[in-house]
Amino acid sequence: MKKLLCAVLAMAMLLSLVSFASAEDYTIRIYSNSNSSERTTWLIQAAKEAGFDISIDDNSVISGDTAAIQAANENKDGDIIFGLNEIRWSQLVNGQYENISILDWTPTWADKVGTYKYDGKAYGLVIQNVLMLYRTDELGTNGQSLSFEHWADIVNSGYKWYRQGKVGGTTNTNINSAMLYAFTDPASPAGGISIEGWKTLWNYCANGTFTGDSYGLDPLIRGDVQVSTFYSSSLYGNIDAAVESYPNPLRGTLEPENWALVDIKDGTYYIAEYLGIVDKPGRTEAQTEVVKAFAEWFGSAETQIAWSEEFDSYPCNTDAVAELYDAPPAIYTLPNFALNQVEGTDMTYAEYVGAHSSEWTNIMTNLGFYWKDSASAPAEPDWDNLDWATLTQKAE
Repeated sequence: MKKLLCAVLAMAMLLSLVSFASAEDYTIRIYSNSNSSERTTWLIQAAKEAGFDISIDDNSVISGDTAAIQAANENKDGDIIFGLNEIRWSQLVNGQYENISILDWTPTWADKVGTYKYDGKAYGLVIQNVLMLYRTDELGTNGQSLSFEHWADIVNSGYKWYRQGKVGGTTNTNINSAMLYAFTDPASPAGGISIEGWKTLWNYCANGTFTGDSYGLDPLIRGDVQVSTFYSSSLYGNIDAAVESYPNPLRGTLEPENWALVDIKDGTYYIAEYLGIVDKPGRTEAQTEVVKAFAEWFGSAETQIAWSEEFDSYPCNTDAVAELYDAPPAIYTLPNFALNQVEGTDMTYAEYVGAHSSEWTNIMTNLGFYWKDSASAPAEPDWDNLDWATLTQKAE
């Protein structure tokens, strides 16, 4: 349960963290995909009160992790990158972008973020995962508990499920990563996933329900489906906000009354959003110290407490977690298979996803996965006669 925090005390802590930043007249340029208008407005104001001048575009200008990195790479003016996930951060840390080099840096709170770090380079801010939920009332399983071995077992559950309606997007990608986890095959020409895995994902699309909603919480709240998927951040807030809007909504958050998490033996796919400093050519040593001070401030327990309170996120910083919660919510205690090693490789599953993500996107795009109109659904592929070498390439 979240502890009640004193807003005045939290703001006082924010203001006390940094006082020297304004001594150097420097605007810190930030690139991020965690940039809703609410987040950017809050961050600009909180940073200003803490003594920093920052510049960050909201998602009306830059939308998504790919766009954020491309803009930073093309504009060559970035000081800070935050958000993204392990896939993109592995690329950044390994120098895969021509104009982006990540500065060596270790904040004072580096030992508070557990495994969510690239030592000396980037450190976790918030943890995010994808969830599979079901209704337990008469609009759902009618009191029956739901347990799977793997995420993909949803296709044999016997219940009506909601499926996503597009290939791209961070949450959609994470759901796909969860669905494909049980089918990794490093020897497979189909992007390192067995043909059975792609058949199963096709089944998920073909027999799932899509009504145009973002992700799947609203259809579950309305009772249109019995099982669905969503992301962890803002789950409880969204459920609470819907109580007055629907005749048979999900009820209860900290003590669920008519919904539950599907018990999946594998666990789920976690990502973390990280913070790193760009090694920007031409920036003076004094300006770099200001940028480091901002990064120190933003990832600190005090700031992450305030960020979490405002945006219903879950911090990587364990000191922030201890202050926010008497006990971690159930959605953050699930096993994390993103960090499991993939058999036959020296990669974690998150690294494996990163290595194959472009191939997976190309396969799904080329074969027509996630059609929106069921009346115009493509024919199921002839799985035994596909040219995977072509399908894993981007469509012309």
